[in-house]
Amino acid sequence: MTPRLNLLLLIALAGVPLVAGIWIRGAGPVGVLLTIAVVLLALVDLAISPALARIGVSRETGDVLSVGARNPVKIRLNNRTGATVTVEVHDEPPSPCTNFDLPFHITLEPGAHRYMVYHTQPRHRGRSRFGVVYLRCVSRLSFWELYDERDLEQPVKIYPDIKAVYGVELLARQNRLAEAGVRMSRLRGRGNEFDRLRDYRREDEYRDIDWKATARHQALISRDYVVEKNQNILFLLDCGRSMCNEQDGITHFDRALNAAILLSYVALRQGDTVGMLACSNRVERWVRPVRGTAGTQTLIRHTYDLEPTYQASDYGLMVEELRRRYRKRSLVVLLTHAIDEVHMNLLAQHARELRSPHLLLVALLQNVPLHERVNSIPQADIEAFQIAAAAEMAASQSLEAARLEKSGVLVIDTLPEQFSSRLISRYLDIKARHLL
Repeated sequence: MTPRLNLLLLIALAGVPLVAGIWIRGAGPVGVLLTIAVVLLALVDLAISPALARIGVSRETGDVLSVGARNPVKIRLNNRTGATVTVEVHDEPPSPCTNFDLPFHITLEPGAHRYMVYHTQPRHRGRSRFGVVYLRCVSRLSFWELYDERDLEQPVKIYPDIKAVYGVELLARQNRLAEAGVRMSRLRGRGNEFDRLRDYRREDEYRDIDWKATARHQALISRDYVVEKNQNILFLLDCGRSMCNEQDGITHFDRALNAAILLSYVALRQGDTVGMLACSNRVERWVRPVRGTAGTQTLIRHTYDLEPTYQASDYGLMVEELRRRYRKRSLVVLLTHAIDEVHMNLLAQHARELRSPHLLLVALLQNVPLHERVNSIPQADIEAFQIAAAAEMAASQSLEAARLEKSGVLVIDTLPEQFSSRLISRYLDIKARHLL
């Protein structure tokens, strides 16, 4: 408990006669009586005020939170004091995070059970915990601030933004993936895998007619083909220092991991298998290829606590380990960020080694400050030189990316906020064109 300003002022006023007693006879005893009265009044205030220890507190939230998303947390309170009390509640959510509607005030009638919901937005993946819940209220006569705390420690796992997966699933069910920035590719030609026989339709090609089935049924019968399934998607996730860069408070590594999870969800729905190899200057994590709709959760559980390191990425190691661990032809998606021309040259040199037997897609996160600098207008001579240097660096990287694509490697070079949608669109285009 802490005395409030009005109690301190009363004590100060009661002390005035004590000081005046130095010059005025009889003022001192009056000051003593006033001080005792104020102290007794403060003690009475404590005695008649509700005890925060008799307020029950519990917290309800999921065992898994999503980084960068607003996660609801419910605080339940039970007033067992027999009097109406207004309480200020503060919680200790996982750190670092951004909290909304916290702290909050709630009024509890005698015997009332109430709850309030606040939202927390974690900014860091991995294992974390909720801590202490703090309670504060003002005493009945407003002389004291009363405090109490409850140790409601609760471990949680902070996953990548799995809410985005649910959003993509909902849009997919409603055939509205374009709203997520995903461009659906028209199938060029047809799939190679036979699916079923069906009645002939006017738009069918003559080469799709099954003449044996037509002869048996005495009616035109067409073959139905589907795009190939059971193909392999392998993510090469760069965990090196270039992925520690941030844009809008989110690291490039988190954006790459979120994009990999979203694409894995789409690929698993297409019937493909998905695996992941995460490397910096060593192998950080290997997730064997999985299949089925539950594969997305498997991938998340194995990668949610991955973090980028401040070590230089060893692309040669990535290539060597991928060849050693998985040799079947696959779509290999390298998720990375090239800092400069030297970095890009090193990446391209090792990327070309994966062209056989795999189909390689290099997904590059653009350097946003660099491109913003290129597009800015100089206000002084020194800024003109800086912009020219930035333009030369950006042009060198774009030229190397074009050379890489010309050598048979697929390349995506896009802004961080468009990374997931561009990656999914390119995957769907690869499936539609039967490149794998």
